[in-house]
Amino acid sequence: MPAILVLLFASIQTAAWFIARATALHAAQAAVSAQRTYRAEEGAGVERAEDFLNRAGDWLASWEVTVTGPGPGGERVSATVTGHPLRVVPLVPLPGISETAFGTVERFTEAGSP
Repeated sequence: MPAILVLLFASIQTAAWFIARATALHAAQAAVSAQRTYRAEEGAGVERAEDFLNRAGDWLASWEVTVTGPGPGGERVSATVTGHPLRVVPLVPLPGISETAFGTVERFTEAGSP
């Protein structure tokens, strides 16, 4: 019986870790989607990611959102979301989570130009 309980809690903890990873990746993708739009305001990506994480529940704890770009060239945007997964099993060290998404900034082009 103890072995079954250990396996049960280990599988629940593993599932919580994977859900936290997916949550961090989706938040990073939401940040990039907001920040890469044409003439996006400064901080739009961070705001969108934080809104997503607040609505996603407590799967990812102590999270932090970092959005970089567009830089001087104005071509690329990246967003990184870091945090710790929800703990189901106490006293078991869990690796932190860090997910990054990238995107190209939207721009208008002339007809026929690349």
